[in-house]
Amino acid sequence: MNPRLDRLQPYPFERLRRLFADLQQPADREPIALSIGEPRHALPGFVEPVLRDAIQGYNHYPTTRGEPALRETIAAWLQRRFQLDGVDANRQVLPVSGTREALFAIAQAVVAEKPGARVLMPNPFYQIYEGAALLAGAEPAFYDLAAENGYLPDFSAVDAATWDAVQLVYICNPGNPAGACMSESAMQELIGLADRHDFVIAADECYSEIYHPDAEPPAGLLGAAARMGRTGFERCIVFHSLSKRSNLPGLRSGFVAGDAALLDRFALYRTYHGCTLPPPTQAVSRAAWADEAHVADNRALYAEKFAAVVPILQEVLDVEPPAAGFYLWPRVPDGDDEAFARRLYAEAGVTVLAGRYLSRSDPETGHNPGAGHVRMALVAEPAACIEAAHRIAALYQETIF
Repeated sequence: MNPRLDRLQPYPFERLRRLFADLQQPADREPIALSIGEPRHALPGFVEPVLRDAIQGYNHYPTTRGEPALRETIAAWLQRRFQLDGVDANRQVLPVSGTREALFAIAQAVVAEKPGARVLMPNPFYQIYEGAALLAGAEPAFYDLAAENGYLPDFSAVDAATWDAVQLVYICNPGNPAGACMSESAMQELIGLADRHDFVIAADECYSEIYHPDAEPPAGLLGAAARMGRTGFERCIVFHSLSKRSNLPGLRSGFVAGDAALLDRFALYRTYHGCTLPPPTQAVSRAAWADEAHVADNRALYAEKFAAVVPILQEVLDVEPPAAGFYLWPRVPDGDDEAFARRLYAEAGVTVLAGRYLSRSDPETGHNPGAGHVRMALVAEPAACIEAAHRIAALYQETIF
């Protein structure tokens, strides 16, 4: 067996299951799960008829690069969304079977295995980044997302030796879990670092379309590159998905876009190890990327939930609505996120994710930037989210911050 598999840490939800192993949820209350970021809004209305019309596509093998019509639709969406003058649908866009698979696979294609190789990632982080680094033969390195910096990256805190060893940098923008959004100028500074230290930037932008309807859309890495005059998006690749944007997590459809030379190599890798999109999936994907009405409806529903839930929780928790995304990242009473999660599960029937499970502790100081927080995913129907907030507030009414 591959010995690197032994270095993979338990997934956050496995750790949560163990945390609750000796507990029972209240029998008199309907359980409410705010732990997993699985969108549960209604499917867009076009999905069923498009899928029905495309059903004969299951008779054909799909190609690794996907159908031209899908790539062209994605390229057009990128141009509209990020104000790009041009995106080459043939060489700068690659459909993938969801961003999870692609975010893992990019490290296998980009990292050159050698002593001291590093992959830099946020902390807290999506655990796929760490597993991708380890199985590519590199060591994970972290940059903390701290409250005192607005949960944004501080790349000046990364030491020179780490920069010299880094081959790949993951950013998540908007961030998971805090929902903070990097500015275009901050991304341009990172591109400058990539030039100086010779690494690739992989931008996980799967939450980019979930923001308040009255707010400016979050910036994107390709837009930042283009405004620097880098229309070839050198060293830059972005990952987008229909899971969050279009409430289609089971479709397993997304795309990677950016530097054509990188995507050529990535396409070669995926020819040998990558799930191609079935033609009916591509048909639904094309319809989804071409339509913005359902995305606007999605944003409005999340905004409605934040507006209702946050004031209730603020009675007992240190919490603010995020700039983007569908998570809340509150600080918890006494700073013990595991104890908080256990109490909510056992006494309120509400499941949240302990923040320390999304982070790694500093081996020297023991500091874990996720400890003392929990992640709450407002993915359920509004009534369930509001009910969960009331249950939490009722448990902690006597706590003062």
